[in-house]
Amino acid sequence: MIIENNNVVSVNYLLSKKGSEEKIEETSKEHPFVFIFGTGGLLEDFETNLRGKKAGDTFDFFIDHKRGYGVRDEQHLVAIPIDAFQAEDGTFDEENVKIGVTLPMVDNDGNRLYGQVMEITAEYVKMDFNHPLAGQDLHFKGEVLEVRAASEDELAHGHVHGEHGHQH
Repeated sequence: MIIENNNVVSVNYLLSKKGSEEKIEETSKEHPFVFIFGTGGLLEDFETNLRGKKAGDTFDFFIDHKRGYGVRDEQHLVAIPIDAFQAEDGTFDEENVKIGVTLPMVDNDGNRLYGQVMEITAEYVKMDFNHPLAGQDLHFKGEVLEVRAASEDELAHGHVHGEHGHQH
């Protein structure tokens, strides 16, 4: 069976920065990446490069940052008043708010965002709300492990069930 829309696909891959051996993410045959193909939840170019492949096929492709997670945007660096990070007792939450930590936040419209703490001063916490891979050209190298038709339940729920998928 070849990879096409509404198929469950299982892949093993190594993701690195283009031109670098620096590993960003790695799956394994024991813990593959399993997803329903063509549902719009993945990078378009990732799916384009897998379409038509079958179990046993290998892949090795690049995704330009503009087609991946976009360019880094300096407007996504935000200084948030320090009092937004106070613990219940009114003191600064230094246990959870540390440089390099990624924190869940909510914007004025109630949308959940994730920001990495870049700087802490007496007045503000500077956070980076860019995607961690923004500005990075990506290199995917791996193998297709399995391709099968998605069940009606999987399609209805929008995710894979069973081994390496969601359990109800």
